[in-house]
Amino acid sequence: MTDREKQAMEFFDNGFNCAQGVLIMQSQTLGLDKETAAGIASAFGGGVSRRGNVCGAVAGALMALGMQFGNKAPNDKAARERAYDKADQFIARFTESCGSMICRDLLGVDLSRPGMLEKAREERIFQEKCPRYVALAAEIAEAMLAEGK
Repeated sequence: MTDREKQAMEFFDNGFNCAQGVLIMQSQTLGLDKETAAGIASAFGGGVSRRGNVCGAVAGALMALGMQFGNKAPNDKAARERAYDKADQFIARFTESCGSMICRDLLGVDLSRPGMLEKAREERIFQEKCPRYVALAAEIAEAMLAEGK
């Protein structure tokens, strides 16, 4: 297990979700306090509100990239395009490694279906699979944030 995977497991053990884990890992670089990062990402776990859609780790990474590269003013189209480009690069790297960026595909269970969240918890799917995705998303985002400075 890599150091990032261990760190991700600690976040899960402490009650954070995948999106929170990734954004918190990048928060210091972004000048964001841990509590604010946790709050921003709180509804994105389990594929956005446990819907099995975009992986929360991916969402957390995209939030971090958007904070650094995205537009802060409504008419800053260059920054908006830069953020989309960085997001596309991130998604390509993540999906190349994992085969998908969709939570239900990555976990092999659709959390939006009745009883599946409980099944995933009982079978420890989050502890078995998610640390890898959180660690990878954090590593890719960290590298991209460093490249952009």
